[in-house]
Amino acid sequence: MARAKQSAALLRQDDYALAVVRDPLELARLRTDWSALMEESDAAIFNAWDWLYPWLCRLGQHTEPYVLTARDRSGRLVGLMPLGRRLRHVAGRAVRTLAFLGDTTVGSDYLDAVATRGRRAEVMRAFVRLLADLDDQWDLLELNDLDERSTTPQLLGETFVSETYELRTRERSLCPNETFEDGETFDRFLRRTRRRDNYLRRKKWLERQPGYRIEIDSDPRKLTRPLAEFFRLHALRWAEEGGSQGIASPKVEAFHRDATALLAERGKLRLYTMWLEDRALASVYGIVHGDTFHYYQAGYDPEWRNKSVGLVLVGATFEDAIAQGLKHYDFLRGTEPYKSDWVSKERRTIQVRLFARKGVGALYVKAEDAAREVRGMAKRLLPAPAMEALRRVRRQARSA
Repeated sequence: MARAKQSAALLRQDDYALAVVRDPLELARLRTDWSALMEESDAAIFNAWDWLYPWLCRLGQHTEPYVLTARDRSGRLVGLMPLGRRLRHVAGRAVRTLAFLGDTTVGSDYLDAVATRGRRAEVMRAFVRLLADLDDQWDLLELNDLDERSTTPQLLGETFVSETYELRTRERSLCPNETFEDGETFDRFLRRTRRRDNYLRRKKWLERQPGYRIEIDSDPRKLTRPLAEFFRLHALRWAEEGGSQGIASPKVEAFHRDATALLAERGKLRLYTMWLEDRALASVYGIVHGDTFHYYQAGYDPEWRNKSVGLVLVGATFEDAIAQGLKHYDFLRGTEPYKSDWVSKERRTIQVRLFARKGVGALYVKAEDAAREVRGMAKRLLPAPAMEALRRVRRQARSA
């Protein structure tokens, strides 16, 4: 197949018309088709247009869209691989890197290609062959935060692993999660957790306080106050630890204002706020997609930490998920101890790197491996208080 040099040039492969979308305006016009494809796929919510397009606009200033699309003979979008191309450098040389949109700054888990159910393997194989045909346009394919169950590494390996290319995978994060039993009730679920007694005791005390209530907001027209309280409480929660890693700058906050509005329009946002009269004490930012509740971020007033307001509000999110008839609850990345008190399962995310063994991509990966080894050595040698102080300095620098 002749190499494609034009942005969004169409190529015919098997039963699909393939394209590479590089124009941000064309990407903006994909919202309707992309959203319909999401509902016909098993892809996670962080692959949605409503998440990735705001990321590109607010945080992807150094990323050029490089989105692979597949349409069937009727013109219907049946597959999409949301990539972007950015330049990195090693030894004074540019490294053209293809990576998932949304793979930095905002904690997007389970990134992957999106395809209509039943067509994923054939669509992904078409994308892999397209990437092989376009191999003069990239030096490193770096796919972060795939679900460990993804078939993408296997499908890449079918085409690329040889004497010419190297394919590497490594673990990234652990994502604690739970699957609800058939006929699950909140009370029955509580009995399976380590938090039942403390949760019920703290909830009972809070319910006796005048003006106590928990509100759940999902209407895009009513997000102004609860979203402002979420940002305030999230910042308060992390202030004593040098600032938040999850929402580390005004640009990231702007991204979330855009994304929450778009997710709310699709009925996928769940913003929980615990109130005492007119004072917000705790907040949880959740996303519902398919049969899964995703616990994305939270915050609380440290003055109320001893009353376990965060614990009680997390319990309310489980109760709401069960009441909605959802099947899964996902805490996403992070192994904070409180998560394992609520759930019993874990899922890993992985990184996949593909590069020519004799290319500049290989040099970059080797340099990254060496830097990672140095960081690991420092972590082993430095005492824990020194490492924590260093992390705080880094968080403060990012939020400045």
